[in-house]
Amino acid sequence: MNVLNRNIKNIFFIFALSHLIIWTLIPSLTNKNLPLDVIEALAWGSNLDWGFNKHPPMSAFFPEVFFQIFGSQDWAYYLLSQIFVLIAFYYVFKLACEVLGNIKLSLISVLLLESIYFYNFTTPEFNVNVCQLPFWSLVVYYSWKIYDTKDIKFIDCFLIGLFAAVGFLSKYLFIYLLASITLLFIYLIFVKRTKKFDFKYLITIEVFLVLLVPHLIWLFNNDFITLTYGLKRTGLEGSGILDHLKYPIIFLGKQIGILMPFFFLIYLLVKKTKFKFNLKDKKLLFLLFVNILPIVLMLLTSLITGSKVRTMWMTPFYLFFGVLFVYISQSQINTKKINSFLYGFLFLFFLSPILYSYDSISKTDKRTDYPGKEVAAKVQIVWQQDFDKEIEFVIGNEWKAGNLSYHLKSRPTWEGFINDEIFSIANEYLCIDDVCVGTYK
Repeated sequence: MNVLNRNIKNIFFIFALSHLIIWTLIPSLTNKNLPLDVIEALAWGSNLDWGFNKHPPMSAFFPEVFFQIFGSQDWAYYLLSQIFVLIAFYYVFKLACEVLGNIKLSLISVLLLESIYFYNFTTPEFNVNVCQLPFWSLVVYYSWKIYDTKDIKFIDCFLIGLFAAVGFLSKYLFIYLLASITLLFIYLIFVKRTKKFDFKYLITIEVFLVLLVPHLIWLFNNDFITLTYGLKRTGLEGSGILDHLKYPIIFLGKQIGILMPFFFLIYLLVKKTKFKFNLKDKKLLFLLFVNILPIVLMLLTSLITGSKVRTMWMTPFYLFFGVLFVYISQSQINTKKINSFLYGFLFLFFLSPILYSYDSISKTDKRTDYPGKEVAAKVQIVWQQDFDKEIEFVIGNEWKAGNLSYHLKSRPTWEGFINDEIFSIANEYLCIDDVCVGTYK
């Protein structure tokens, strides 16, 4: 059995390494420029703060760490994305091993995730959605640890608070997972009374809130600009009565479409598509709360407010879907159909990078076709004709100015959008095509 377990663990690591190599290499070879969200994050990272006009700080922090190590090497940021994906996969695998008690099924529950395009096709673009992935999986895993034991450990509660804070500081929608887990424990403690309240739970809340304090201060000092941006993205201000039905229906339709390849692999795996639900099952209850409830809460948000839910916002919500569906169908899994499942998995595993490559090469008008290096080189030549000092800052939108900040050798700081006040910091400056570069006073 130990040999078998070791072999399956080796298969998991081979799968993980293959995923990392493919999804780092393919975009590195087929894209001429980094995607919009990566350039945007690097622009913010050049002038790190506790928040930015669109998002909280962590999606800028991690690319900036990589910039300090690798500089303007595009492949490094594709690698960063895949590291985040694989950390999430690893903790999905760990939880699956504990919940399923079967390492083969645990491997299958992770392989199933390759059928969801959030975890392959969209991952080369490191953004707030990808940034949540490892922390989403970590919060779920350590929540399971305190859920599954009576001997609650201080370190587990501390880590939940830590990872919850980093996840929330990646994107506010992380709150849907935190709300679901909180409701689970409230249900168990005060309704079912199958779990006793432990004061160690307060450690989680304390760590979470303490780590949020700097960002909350920043929010207050910046007129809650990130919340305003998020609300605008939902279209909430202009929503009508029909939107309360239209957007939830669109939301459900898109989720079904996204999950079709996932259910195709499930179909290849089981004898009958018959799932067993026993709500008294402790493991099933946990899996339903961390998988289904966040989606239900998102649907209710759209239904009640009439707001639009953007597809990419759901990126972390399906991380543990493989564990859930393998758990409820494990008695129906047909070992004779494993080969069919593996063929289906391999087909999807290689189809995604092929489609990504084709899309990247065949289309020539995407952000990733922008000649960022060439534009930066031209700006550098024009600058050197009039000034001796290195460029110290750039001003303009995150895309054009962000590309200059990333590609120019001096790595100038992005100072925001062009306005009259911004030039009070400038000593020498030059403006070209809605972007200004200069030196500080």
